[in-house]
Amino acid sequence: MSIARLQKEPLSNLPFYAERVDLACAFRWTARLNMHEAVANHFSLAVNDDGTRFLMNPNQVHFSRIKASDLLLIDANDPATLSGPNAPDPTAWGLHGAIHRNVPHARCVMHVHSIHATVLASLADSRLPPIDQNSATFFNRHVVDAHYGGLAFEEEGERCSQLLTDPKVKVMVMGNHGVLVIGDTAADTFNRMFYFERAAETYIKALWTGRPLRTLSDAIAEKTAAEANNYPGQAERHLAELKAILDEQEPAYRN
Repeated sequence: MSIARLQKEPLSNLPFYAERVDLACAFRWTARLNMHEAVANHFSLAVNDDGTRFLMNPNQVHFSRIKASDLLLIDANDPATLSGPNAPDPTAWGLHGAIHRNVPHARCVMHVHSIHATVLASLADSRLPPIDQNSATFFNRHVVDAHYGGLAFEEEGERCSQLLTDPKVKVMVMGNHGVLVIGDTAADTFNRMFYFERAAETYIKALWTGRPLRTLSDAIAEKTAAEANNYPGQAERHLAELKAILDEQEPAYRN
């Protein structure tokens, strides 16, 4: 990292400051991409070894305004979480709390109602077929929840968390609802969420043509997914570039 870059980064006593900055960037860029929905939707990032303590957006705050200092630090094992003065959104607690309790490899969780992923979630068959390079990267790596049970309060959150126990599965198409993406870091998860939305957009628009799809073979789709999973450094560079743009245009996200 250059000296100039280091000088841009303010000193902070906030706990987990670097993680907060990464997550704040992800919120703001998601809003720029119009993948958010009003003041709903939630991102979370684990900060302890077993994943049960995590950062999450405050209740009903627009993604485009979220700053590093705004993020709540939550304990997934604290049943009194919703009774505090700074309680998170109840559905955020129900969904993210359950995942961080039950799925330790889900270090970061991003849930949105982005347009094309939600269209996919509204189809009778919500699987994403490997029709291009982007969609092929999700081959055998996404699961469809076909049993939507209403808003993601605690019981629904517990049910959804059970669909993510396979570490290979990184995306849950939430039937009749939206999409949920997990990963190792904010960069890893945001990058995956971005590409899933792009892949869903390609698929939906290909369906619009009414013409036959050019679907990849299982062997090539699996090969592509494995190669993408092992591609070095792209997610980190993606988020780093977004932070560099925000540093120039709206540096308050770091505060």
